[in-house]
Amino acid sequence: MQEGSFIWGHLEKQHRAVDKWIDWVWLVVLLVAAVLLFSINLGSLPLRDWDEGTVAHVAREIWNAPAGSLRWLFPTLGGEPYHNKPPLMHLLIAWAYSLGGVNEWTTRLPGAILTAFSVPLLYSIGREIFRQRWAAVYSALIYLTTLPVVRHGRLAMLDGAVVSFLMVMMLCVLRSRRDLRYCLGIGIGFGLICLTQGVLGVLLGAIAIVFLFWDTPRLLTSYYLWAAIFIGILPAACWYGVQLMHYGYSFIETGLLDPSLNRIGTVVEGDSEPPWYYAIEIFKWTWPWLVFLPESGRMVWENRNLSWAKLVLVWSGVYLVLISLMGTKLPWYVFPIYPSLALGLGAQLAETENLPLISSYPRAWVAGFSVLALVASGSSIYFSWGTTPKTDLQLIFAAVAVTMTLAAILAERGDGQFLKVLFWGSYISLMLLMKSNYWVWELWQAYPVKPVAAMIAQVNPAVKKIYTSFPYHRPSLDFYSDRTIIPASIGELQYYWHYNGQPYFLLNASAFNNLKLESVKLVGQADGWQLITKDTNRL
Repeated sequence: MQEGSFIWGHLEKQHRAVDKWIDWVWLVVLLVAAVLLFSINLGSLPLRDWDEGTVAHVAREIWNAPAGSLRWLFPTLGGEPYHNKPPLMHLLIAWAYSLGGVNEWTTRLPGAILTAFSVPLLYSIGREIFRQRWAAVYSALIYLTTLPVVRHGRLAMLDGAVVSFLMVMMLCVLRSRRDLRYCLGIGIGFGLICLTQGVLGVLLGAIAIVFLFWDTPRLLTSYYLWAAIFIGILPAACWYGVQLMHYGYSFIETGLLDPSLNRIGTVVEGDSEPPWYYAIEIFKWTWPWLVFLPESGRMVWENRNLSWAKLVLVWSGVYLVLISLMGTKLPWYVFPIYPSLALGLGAQLAETENLPLISSYPRAWVAGFSVLALVASGSSIYFSWGTTPKTDLQLIFAAVAVTMTLAAILAERGDGQFLKVLFWGSYISLMLLMKSNYWVWELWQAYPVKPVAAMIAQVNPAVKKIYTSFPYHRPSLDFYSDRTIIPASIGELQYYWHYNGQPYFLLNASAFNNLKLESVKLVGQADGWQLITKDTNRL
């Protein structure tokens, strides 16, 4: 009996060692694949408007600040106090500037690397909640090959880092159920979220609280948990306290109520959408994995008494409801939902590993792949027409078409290899997209920013404000020109021209003709835009 127990214990130790070795191999493979996909061709395109331009501008002012100025603690935007978000990501980008200079690559690199680490983190979460390793592997691969995850993770935004910190927090939540020492990781993860996202990080913390309330309510009464959360959020609380002491009531108004809390109940910057906006966003961008969603949803609901299903339901459901009720809706707000969707889909796909080699798969899967193959083939043909064919897009859609066609054929035959084809084909297609100049397609919605910014940069550095007839603010133009470009109506432009001593206007041809200004001096022109000021010699 003792000898048998000894042999069994020895074999169990060997099995655990092999098991751990396999996990480390998967972690390394997933991290390498993620870093390659998230970092390739990272600096080829200009920074996008809104978050990218703003984050880069704040980071550059931190980097340019003289020693002892405490700009890292009190960040500015265009010389004015910046209260929108805590400066954790801005500090990381400023540090990247100190190593590699100010450019698109160093601006996007910190967020891209942090987001790449979220892929092996999701695998670790899967290993905590699933009995089968393949469920964790499939979850990580689905997450890695989801288009919004790759795109938004590569941009110089806060959301990729926030999702990585969220996964650290959720992994520690799962492990704290058997080891209370991981409670400190919960607090640190939550604190990092708040140091990145600000007050809205509380919405992500609610996911962990609701999950524990449903799955492990005893942990909510643990002194260690709340003490660890207090320790974790202490740096964020100190940052807010220092801002409050330094700026007073103005920080409460601009740093807490606007824009953070006001986004929950009011519309900011005209981004008003119906409550089902995020459901449509998921439907638009989660292909081909959305093909498996009906089967996956049914499986999650049927297993809702198990921890993994509770986590998926709470993570997806609680966060989706909260952001759907917010007045302001932006596409990247849905980013934190994709890991939970990947976990649910990964659990469903892992079931195919237990089926015989030749099995019958749902007809909806075959139909879904066939439709995607037809759409991709049509798109590839469409972009091959014209006097200047867009060969990059033609190749990308051709890769998608081949992937979906092979997947449909194999699924129709009942061959489980269709999953491997889907993963490899999706990864290669995304790699081709990231290698092209189309992965930041929002750049095509307005005029090219860098030539216009180069023209503006020739103006006397003392001129910090320039008025433009363009209808909305472009933070990327502010960043590249190192000026503040203010949108103005025709009436406002006429007022500034008459009552400002030396105004500078950035106008297109239509606005210039409508204004009918006198004593105009042309400073420069680029891409259909003219930079003008008053000619004092003709006044």
